[in-house]
Amino acid sequence: MYEHLLQLDTLNMNFNQFGAKLIGLFLALVMYGVALGMKPHFFKTIFYKPRSLFIGLLCQWLILPVATFLLVLLTRNILTPMVAMGLLMVASCPGGAVSNFMASHAKGNPELSVTMTTITTLAAPIFTPLNFAIWGGLYVKYFASSASSVLRTLAIPTEQLFITVVGIIGIPVLLGLLTTRYAPALSTKLKVLMRYLSIACFVAIVSILVADNLQLFTKYIKYVFIIVLFHNLIALLIGYVASTAGKISVKDRRSVTLETGIQNSALGLLLLSNPNVFPPELANGGMAFVVAWWGVWHIISGLILSTCFRRSGNGKQK
Repeated sequence: MYEHLLQLDTLNMNFNQFGAKLIGLFLALVMYGVALGMKPHFFKTIFYKPRSLFIGLLCQWLILPVATFLLVLLTRNILTPMVAMGLLMVASCPGGAVSNFMASHAKGNPELSVTMTTITTLAAPIFTPLNFAIWGGLYVKYFASSASSVLRTLAIPTEQLFITVVGIIGIPVLLGLLTTRYAPALSTKLKVLMRYLSIACFVAIVSILVADNLQLFTKYIKYVFIIVLFHNLIALLIGYVASTAGKISVKDRRSVTLETGIQNSALGLLLLSNPNVFPPELANGGMAFVVAWWGVWHIISGLILSTCFRRSGNGKQK
């Protein structure tokens, strides 16, 4: 497997800018559907009783990056440096908006999920470069000096933050809350429709992510699949174990679990496609492939886990 991953490291992936805009539009639509089931006063509860929020942020900002660093150390004879740096890139990214739908679908606490996504996204200019520099720096310095070329200072574009916080999360959530407040009958009808439409959006997102690099995915997916599967499972377990140990409610536990296991890999791809950070001549195929496949797999695993949560009960028990 190592030899095949080395081949992947020398390749470059295609990034479809139009496809990225479509993904943003689909996520905004999904967030509108999520907001139809929200209750504004629940947001106050999150800050009055911040234990769940604190545990979730701790998982995102500290436990997941540390666990990923330990994972790449334990597997350094199996994973190439570029693939390992791709895992560290994902672990450094904030939570993704996809998790907000998954939390709602799981009958978790969507208000907590949206709050976590918003906070981690706003703090991404600090924590994403910091975590990547610390854990990536340690990995490169002591175990894989050949990966020093991709140990770049990450700069989160202000425009991307604005699009995520305002365009993908803020405006759709506000519109959803207003629909529920002033047109409750319409909101009730739209909830079921938006759930199915959201799943259709996720299918479209997966298709967009795979389409431009179908040949690469077909050739190398069997090698990267198990890597991302295991890393994603660790992320989900971190959220579940930490929230269980913190003795928070079942609804909050579901949201923290999904929020930790669903990362904003789209931001990672955006950074990798930024020529000011990663020059086009820099071969980082393994890194980009891992980040891209994470974007596909966390939708699949999120749907599977949130459906299991949904069928296991309504989340009212402690």
